[in-house]
Amino acid sequence: MHATVGERLIIHGKQVGQATRRGEILEIRGEDGGPPYLVRFDDGHETLLYPGADCEIEPKQTAG
Repeated sequence: MHATVGERLIIHGKQVGQATRRGEILEIRGEDGGPPYLVRFDDGHETLLYPGADCEIEPKQTAG
């Protein structure tokens, strides 16, 4: 997985009824955009994580 600061990380729920979590990538601590990433979730919680198979990166939207 490759990311840049400012992109959004989406973690899909693994179980029925489990909410999807979304957050902004604040820091890239791996090499060449790789994990781990420091993420601030929409609820304000910040954590350092290695994304799993249930994650995806939402690219930054560019002004067009």
